[in-house]
Amino acid sequence: MAKEKRKNAAAVVEEDAAAAEEPKLKIQWYRSTICANSRQKTLVRSLGFTKLNQIVERPDTASMRGAVEKAPHLLRIIE
Repeated sequence: MAKEKRKNAAAVVEEDAAAAEEPKLKIQWYRSTICANSRQKTLVRSLGFTKLNQIVERPDTASMRGAVEKAPHLLRIIE
């Protein structure tokens, strides 16, 4: 039983290392959503933003880039 726990712990460490190598995308919320429509407000919240001018890191995937392109007047990608 203890050997199984050690194997599982080693697998978790390997997964974390693989996730760390994955390219990240820094996204900044720089404009208010006061005059934005409800879909854009939902998009900003779903990306994990809670405050204006906040920067979050997300995986650099086509779906994340597409989400940012849905509201280019509210979000920007930090290079």
